[in-house]
Formats: sequence, C-alpha cells, structure tokens
Amino acid sequence: MALALLQGCAGRREEEPEADPAKVRAQLLRLLPAQAKDREGWAKDIQQAFEAQRIAPSKSNLCAVLAVTEQESTFNADPQVPNLGRIARDEIDRRAARLHIPRLLVDGALKTPSGNGQTYQQRLLAVRSEKQLSALFDEVIARLPLGKTLLGGLNPVHTGGPMQVSIEFAEQHAKGYPYTYDGTVRQEVFSRRGGMYFGIAHLLGYPVHYDRQLYRFADFNAGWYASRNAAFQAALSKVAGANLALDGDLIAPGAIMPGTTEQAARKLGVKLGLRNPQIRSQLELGDSLAFEDSKLYSGVFALADAAAGKPVPRAVLPGIQLKSPKITRKLTTAWFAGRVDERYQRCMKR
Repeated sequence: MALALLQGCAGRREEEPEADPAKVRAQLLRLLPAQAKDREGWAKDIQQAFEAQRIAPSKSNLCAVLAVTEQESTFNADPQVPNLGRIARDEIDRRAARLHIPRLLVDGALKTPSGNGQTYQQRLLAVRSEKQLSALFDEVIARLPLGKTLLGGLNPVHTGGPMQVSIEFAEQHAKGYPYTYDGTVRQEVFSRRGGMYFGIAHLLGYPVHYDRQLYRFADFNAGWYASRNAAFQAALSKVAGANLALDGDLIAPGAIMPGTTEQAARKLGVKLGLRNPQIRSQLELGDSLAFEDSKLYSGVFALADAAAGKPVPRAVLPGIQLKSPKITRKLTTAWFAGRVDERYQRCMKR
C-alpha cells in the first residue's frame, strides 16, 4: 500500500504542469502562432493571468487559450470591425425601442457637438474598433446632460478584448483582479492584460468533467456548463419522450412558470421520487458542478443509460444559432467550437 501511494504521488507530480513563470512564458513563445506580434508581451500577460487565478498552465490549457484568442482576434488586442459605427447605431436604436425611449431623444443626444467639433453621431460612424466605440459611449454618457439617464443602458458593446469576453462577466468576476487601474472594469477588458485575464477566467475558471477541451470552447460561447446541460437535455428528451432544444438552458433566467426542460423532468417525478419543487431547485443548480450530484441528474442519466444499453454522452455541443449585430452569416455554437478546436489541435502539435 505504501509503495502504491508513493507511486501515485510520484505520478501526479510528473503530470503536473511546470509553473515556473519563466518556463511558462518560454512554452508560450513556442506555442504562439507565427503571425502574433509582441510575442513577449502576449506571453507575459497570459502567464500572469494563469498565475493570478491559480489555473494550471498545462500545455492543453495554454493551447486552449491561444486557440480562442486566435479565433476571436488573431492576436489583436483591439480588433477592428467593418461597418462598426453603422452596426452600433442600429443596435442603439433597437435597444432604445425596447426600453421605450423615443428615437428623437436619442437623435438629439447624438447630434450634440463633442469636444473636437464633430457631433457624437459623426464620431460614432467613424469608429473602427469596439474599444473606440465603448470609450466614445462613456464620453457621451459623462458629458451630456441626462446622458446616464438617457443612454446609460444603451452601450452597444457587450464583448471586448482579444478573447471577446463578455463585459458583464468581467464586471461580475472583477474581485481578485491583480492589476491596479484608474478607469472601469469595462475599460480594462479592452486592454490586452484585462482581456486575457477575464477571457481565461471565462474559459478555464470553473471545474468540469469534460474529456475534451472542445466542450469548454462551446461553453465559452454559450455559457458555463452549456455542453453538460445540453447532454442532460438530450438524455431527458429520450426518457421523457419530449422534443427539447439542446441549448443548455435548464431554466430561463427569472422564469416563474416551468419551461420545456422542467416540464419534461416533471413527467419523471414519480419514477425519480422527486416532487416539483425539488425538480425546480435541482435544475437551478445548472450553472454549477453541483448539478451532477443531484438526484435529478443521476436519475435521468441512469434511465437513459438503461434505455440505450450503454452510457449516453455526458457532454454534447449545444444547438444554438449565434446572434449578434456583427454576425452576417448563419453560425452556430457547434461551428464556433469546431473552429477553435481545429486551432487547438494545431497548437498541440506545435
């Protein structure tokens, strides 16, 4: 027994990634794609993000981060977006309409002369990157009378930085951010160090039982545990005889009435020994690893495994169509995950 324990400990030490900062940066320099500029700077920011968050800088994790970054920005800390000004104005108008803000008020605000003599509307149409757009919007809100009241909820920039991480996610996970800064978390997302820190947190900062990084790539696009939850929905569809969308959303945010996934689970309540309130409370664990310890999760998969005569998948790519003002083609989460995985595999070969 003692020998087995020693061998096990030794094996774990051999498998642990090298955490020495200099060696991690050297590894990154070998793995970064050839076209990346300022390779030393990228390596430093990525290594420090891993260290600050105590995420293992294994070859697999490093390649996962590099693959997402290459897919989202080709290692440009402030990527340009064609026709961004027009896209932004259309998005502002859509959001204003949803909030019942008259377009005349928005037009009046944006036609106000700014500090350089141009109107904010003229400057808006001239922006080329999300960093420029977000900064311009911050200026509009700060300088115009009632700017925050009128436009505070209309900033059209939802993601930013070299990994295109959600700004809302960054604001929610800013505790522990290792750098000092004068502005806002939103502004930090558009820096290389901030964009990489929060992007790495979103990609790797939560525990999973996936056997492939592919499913983390899908989660990066669709939300934490989306691939696991989609697999649960697939299993539930089979045993409950329901046609469920495999979108990974077990309960819609703020939903009072049961959605399709909850309704399907309720059909199995008697068989699983669960009452409706228990089913709801366990589905609410869908954004954490704890869902896998629930009676609902284990019960549904036990039924699905028995029906299939073999274990059914515990992770599948969510069936979600990507929607964004910047997207002009029909793209899906599965497409995104597949493209990133191709880059990941090339990195692993390097």
